[in-house]
Amino acid sequence: MYRIAKEFSFSASHRLPGLATDHPCGRIHGHNYVITVELAAATLNAQGFVREYAELRPLRDYLDDQLDHRHLNDVLGDDCVTSEQLAKHLYDWCKARWPETSAIRVAETPKIWAEYRP
Repeated sequence: MYRIAKEFSFSASHRLPGLATDHPCGRIHGHNYVITVELAAATLNAQGFVREYAELRPLRDYLDDQLDHRHLNDVLGDDCVTSEQLAKHLYDWCKARWPETSAIRVAETPKIWAEYRP
């Protein structure tokens, strides 16, 4: 299996209701998210790629236009937007465009990340 990955980034706020009143994530707070999209294929295309990286530009545009510097709870229409839920949302968005999509990783910090991989 061949695998490729590309990173994208955006900044946004969110809130996780239902946590203890002293839990910092219960308040509105933000992250500089790093998104990694992974694509996989058993064979390469005629040019020798899983997919050309430039073809992933629509993901950058979606992140910039729809999520960057926004409050994710409002944008995604959910009271609670965790990194796990964001990973699934982005996986579905990518899979609809690129069938080779195999995983999405959402990093809130360099040490904390969630991944959706069916």
